[in-house]
Amino acid sequence: MSDPSALFDEILGAVFDDVAPKPTSYQASHIKRKRASREDMEDRRRALWNIVLEMKPMTVRQVFYQATVRGIVEKSEAGYNKVQTDLVQMRRSGMLRYDWLADNTRWQRKPRTFDSIEEALEDTARFYRKSLWTDAGAYVEVWLEKDALAGVVQPVTAKYDVPLMVARGYASLSFLHGAADYIASLDVPTFIYHCGDFDPSGVNAGEKIEQTLREMAPAAEIHFERLAVSKGQISSWNLPTRPTKATDSRAKGFGDISVELDAIEPQRLRDLIEAAIQRHLPPEQFKVLLAAEASERELLKAFVGQIGAP
Repeated sequence: MSDPSALFDEILGAVFDDVAPKPTSYQASHIKRKRASREDMEDRRRALWNIVLEMKPMTVRQVFYQATVRGIVEKSEAGYNKVQTDLVQMRRSGMLRYDWLADNTRWQRKPRTFDSIEEALEDTARFYRKSLWTDAGAYVEVWLEKDALAGVVQPVTAKYDVPLMVARGYASLSFLHGAADYIASLDVPTFIYHCGDFDPSGVNAGEKIEQTLREMAPAAEIHFERLAVSKGQISSWNLPTRPTKATDSRAKGFGDISVELDAIEPQRLRDLIEAAIQRHLPPEQFKVLLAAEASERELLKAFVGQIGAP
């Protein structure tokens, strides 16, 4: 890759004049505030751009946490607003690619349609995936507390054909029932890896998921592990903390500090999940299955070619 700073300078030179704050007339204020200079803003956006370039895809909140540990912005609501505003302007100006930031909270439902049977078969051949877990002797799910982070970890779960279950904090009873019903139908052990905030509600939400799944699928062999965030990760990775909310009814006895899942570096989170999956689908076995998938995809393409031939 070429020098990231040089690449940023090239983009910056083309677009910064369009995104720098324009002078506006306001009535004089009695409060003296230090306005960020063009150089200050340029330096901050350069630093944010480098963070996203290195760790993409990531959420805006993840960018904020990485900016705080590097001393780019203060760890406060004002610091978050700076990051959020910068990232909006950087994307709108073309300085930052939209697909480098993940947002899974807004999405569209639309059935896939085709103009012909041949087109449908071509699409099937292009996206054909072989079931990687048929002979694995285990079933694996990754549970995620935050919908916004789904786009960050989905590249890993999709790669390994592992379901990504987005609970959005406390999972609904209907969602849990559907998951438990499928687990109960399996004749292999189920391994569930949960990722959530280290705070009273986040920890309790994971515990409730485990408890309810065990109640609803009592005969199933379920192995449940809280993958992140853990106390050990907070200290060994020096994760940025925040005070535990005193208003949380479960805060008593929890401790003074809490840590959001977003505080973990995106690639570190992806690596953590991938390592957990690989306990059950070793890399060599994965390579063999991918080779078989590629071979079967070529067979499908050949079949489509025969149908389309005159």
